[in-house]
Amino acid sequence: MKEKLLRFMYGRYGVDKLSKHLVTIGMILYILSILFGKILFSIPTLLLFIYGYYRMFSKNTTKRYRELCAYERFLAKVKSYPSGWKRKLEQWKKYHIFNCPGCKQKIRVPRGRGMIEIRCQKCNTTFRKRS
Repeated sequence: MKEKLLRFMYGRYGVDKLSKHLVTIGMILYILSILFGKILFSIPTLLLFIYGYYRMFSKNTTKRYRELCAYERFLAKVKSYPSGWKRKLEQWKKYHIFNCPGCKQKIRVPRGRGMIEIRCQKCNTTFRKRS
């Protein structure tokens, strides 16, 4: 039996992080549809299960790998989003951030310097602002 399964899976993509997440989310939606009795959850659940298992049994490994890479890039952006806000909040305490009127480049200036003239290093536009 094990040999038949190994022969069947030979050349197929198999299980990866995206497939696991799709099936897990499908399972959660299935449980919610049972608890709340809503048919609304059953269609997405079925689609997630089908797509998750389609990915596992697919022989087009390059396309599945590209999908996995895109998914991991998306996860990295989602995970780094809160740390980006933390960094911005720390900078807003010490610095004032302006946008250049010429090229829209962000320019960071120390707070508490009064009225200052700011020169954009990208386009050499000068403008006056209160820091």
